[in-house]
Amino acid sequence: MAEPSNEFEESLERARATSERLRAAVASVLVGQRAVVDEVLWALVGGGHVLLEGAPGLGKTLLVRTLAACLDLHFSRIQFTPDLMPSDVTGTNVLVTDERGARSFALHKGPIFGQIVLADEINRATPKTQSALLEAMQEHAVTIAGTRHALEEPFFVLATENPIEMEGTYPLPEAQLDRFLLKVLIGAPTEDEMTQILARTTGHAQAPPERVVDKAELLALQASCRDVAAAEPILRYASRLVAASDPASGAAPKIVRSAVRYGAGVRGAQSLVLAAKAAALLAGRAHIAFQDIAKVALPVLRHRIIRSFEGEADGVATDDVVRALLEAIPTVDDKVAKVAGS
Repeated sequence: MAEPSNEFEESLERARATSERLRAAVASVLVGQRAVVDEVLWALVGGGHVLLEGAPGLGKTLLVRTLAACLDLHFSRIQFTPDLMPSDVTGTNVLVTDERGARSFALHKGPIFGQIVLADEINRATPKTQSALLEAMQEHAVTIAGTRHALEEPFFVLATENPIEMEGTYPLPEAQLDRFLLKVLIGAPTEDEMTQILARTTGHAQAPPERVVDKAELLALQASCRDVAAAEPILRYASRLVAASDPASGAAPKIVRSAVRYGAGVRGAQSLVLAAKAAALLAGRAHIAFQDIAKVALPVLRHRIIRSFEGEADGVATDDVVRALLEAIPTVDDKVAKVAGS
């Protein structure tokens, strides 16, 4: 593997320093959740979107608003409700009259035209409205009345959903779930963290976090992420992990064959590598390791594995399936290992 250039080594050091500044700025507002913040930063640097899942009151919206405050980017928020229409998300053409009385149509941009977009309680909107996000998330563009409008880069969607309240909700279709680079689970705080939260939130209002990253710096980070090297054996490991998540695969472990209906696809493999590159970059490393693939596997694959009826009935979680894949799939293919050992 070629040694990184001096210029790239400098970009690695800047990436590591920037990630530390971002973590510190977020921690000045958000208590705990270090792993959650790290995973969101992987997606931000990898150029992907994040689905945040957690019970009410755990800081999902606060995390997004705090991250937006730390980045010098245009922030917008969409509160999803059952009566929300697609045009409420994308915008529409409206008839306007100028000072001379002439009439024409002008684009009234919706909140999707932000750079950091908070899609709050995304599963409360109807499938028709949820689909308004699909083009924006995949193509970074919106088509309104037959005209395509490019969104300003960088473009980053963070969606939240509540897993315990199912009344009046619409599960996200698999095609939309697959467009999220990561699904991040937010857990309950510890006693020490809860005590610190109470101390911060029941007194005087805190100062907002400082802006630590601007548009140019973030775009440079995303470009550097693509430059992180990935050796062929690691790419093959990611490929085997994804292939083994298919119950029809001969390499699928027992839990996959018994509890999974559909496994992850090509976009899942791409997301594994991109998230691993982002994790390596933020750690100041020029190439990814097998451990990076394993570290990002849970948030990358948990929403891409569709359980069978038997799996749901038995209470098998997709996280259990991913952990079984990591245990069953070797980092080096058995055939390669035998050739190397002969």
